[in-house]
Amino acid sequence: MKIKSISPDESEYLQVPDTIALKYKRLYLIGSLPSERLPTVAIVGTRKPTHYGTETTLRLAEDLAKRGVVIVSGLAFGIDAIAHRAALSVGGITIAVLAGGLDTIYPASHRQLAEDIVKSGGALVSEYPPGTPSRAFQFLARNRIVSGLSDAVIVTEAAARSGTLSTVMHALDQNKEVFAVPGNITSPMSVGPNRLIQQGAHPVLSANDVLEIIAPERREVQTMLALGQNPLEAQLLELLRSGIRDGDLLQQRSTMTAQEFSQTLTMLEIQGIIKALGANQWTVA
Repeated sequence: MKIKSISPDESEYLQVPDTIALKYKRLYLIGSLPSERLPTVAIVGTRKPTHYGTETTLRLAEDLAKRGVVIVSGLAFGIDAIAHRAALSVGGITIAVLAGGLDTIYPASHRQLAEDIVKSGGALVSEYPPGTPSRAFQFLARNRIVSGLSDAVIVTEAAARSGTLSTVMHALDQNKEVFAVPGNITSPMSVGPNRLIQQGAHPVLSANDVLEIIAPERREVQTMLALGQNPLEAQLLELLRSGIRDGDLLQQRSTMTAQEFSQTLTMLEIQGIIKALGANQWTVA
């Protein structure tokens, strides 16, 4: 992958308010930046998300990317990678900001994800020249660029003491909008977002909550919820909307035989009404 060097003055997309502390003079780039300034949202969070964090990140990233919003994150494990992959899954544009030279993708296991980002019209960017290793302090410094490129930052899941919150601090210094996904008060991974909401962050329940503030013209028109084509599909969808995600529990709560449940689950997935989250967890698409 070819590494290019670019000045912010050379790209219309990089023309954001000059609020980034210790502003970079040049960025190193693999791939392509949008030719014009587009609405851009950073989605960040824990490296060890729960099923809830995975689901909310997928839904927000997909719905925003479908509306033409660029998704920015840091290519890290957990929420970062989920956000990048979700944007790619719907044909969206995503940008990964790395904390070291672009000649070495970190983490190495995300090299394929990095290549997919570039192939899909997105970009890998860094303020560090090739040959620079990823050091601990550079990850915190990198976060100011993640927020600086964005119009808003969304935190989906994060512990009370999390490096994710440094991105929020940079966003506040840069006068960017901060959103947080409310979560179960007993979940350690929801302490960070819940406290951010207490402190004034916007609670986000859907992509429209973000678009209402940063790009009202891109809001989605609310549609009727899918009801299912038969009573069995309707029953399963009702259980999913009640908050049940586990496949075994869904079958237990339903009145279906194992065969009926499997067939109904398969048909709803084929129709694109539900989708798998992995580990026998399901959600409405």
